[in-house]
Amino acid sequence: MTLYQRDHYLDRVISAFKINPVCAILGPRQVGKTTLAHQYAHLFAKEGEPVHFFDLERPLDVTRLDEPYTTLSELEGLVIIDEVQRRPELFPVLRVLVDERPRKFLILGSASRDLLQQSSETLAGRITYMELPPFQLFEVDTMLTLWRRGGFPKSFLSGTDEESLRWREDYITTFLEQDIPNLGIRIPAAHMRRFWMMLCHMHGQRLNASELGRSLDISDTTVRRYLDVLTGTFMMRSLTPWFENISKRQVKAPKIYFRDSGIFHAFLGLETQREIETHPKLGASWEGFALEQVINHYEARSEECYFWATQTSAELDLLLFKRGKRLGFEIKYTDTPKVTASMREAMETLKLDHLTIVYPGAQSYTQGEKISVVGLQSERFRAK
Repeated sequence: MTLYQRDHYLDRVISAFKINPVCAILGPRQVGKTTLAHQYAHLFAKEGEPVHFFDLERPLDVTRLDEPYTTLSELEGLVIIDEVQRRPELFPVLRVLVDERPRKFLILGSASRDLLQQSSETLAGRITYMELPPFQLFEVDTMLTLWRRGGFPKSFLSGTDEESLRWREDYITTFLEQDIPNLGIRIPAAHMRRFWMMLCHMHGQRLNASELGRSLDISDTTVRRYLDVLTGTFMMRSLTPWFENISKRQVKAPKIYFRDSGIFHAFLGLETQREIETHPKLGASWEGFALEQVINHYEARSEECYFWATQTSAELDLLLFKRGKRLGFEIKYTDTPKVTASMREAMETLKLDHLTIVYPGAQSYTQGEKISVVGLQSERFRAK
């Protein structure tokens, strides 16, 4: 497998079409959605079926879809629509078309289901959503390069760290100046850049909207609106706190993370591994990187991911609800992770089915009943 032949995600597209006539591949810009769509189209065409491609960033294709029902109703086989968030009014038309007769629509979007709310409302029962993340550990050869550069293909595959950093800096500028306005969101690029930069200082911490608002002279409501934009475009993760029915006061504010470690490092101006390992945000950087790897390894949806903390000292970095089980994860940047009193309290209070301590190494071993230590470079996270 080459790095661009993302077989695991190709299999997921194939499986999606066995369930529903519409498959939506969602993910940030430049993550490889179009490449994956072309790979699926190649397989589809080998069966002798026609393939039709519309890119809504191309003026000609936009014009062709001025009358979407007339254009699309004549097509058979597979229809691919790229950058669908530019034309949300297409979703009701797709519902009519798939109800008329069998055909497949593969739609690609650079915004989450929340920003594409119309799709979930009009295509309910007809669409499968699949998020395509940047490169993951099971797809690459070296963890340190992935952590340093992030998983965007052009960043990860750059010839040098300098070129990779330059690409990410250009990506941030394009995202702010073009991608956000193309979603119909009117926020000055300079304002959003300052806000995003301030989030670097809160990466891996609980959101203090009032403090952030005072620093930027904006309201709490504006802080949350800006954060919603960044989470809805896959740039940030807002991890919701989980509440148990216990007497202790529990934390209510979400924790926030940069979803791609390379973008986080670009904002901090960190180019080399040595710069990262000597920076005060080293631990936070590692936590965010490992957190994303764990979530994507389990293919957990946002509504299945939480953290837990009390106002005293107990805390759990990540709580996943998968197939009826409560799975807890503590992420530690250390060579010798140990079970702490806080972890045992989380085990007992949350009634975890299992607690995993994730660290940077390659070895895995047990640390007691229902507790294991797993290296992020171990076979567990290397396999898929």
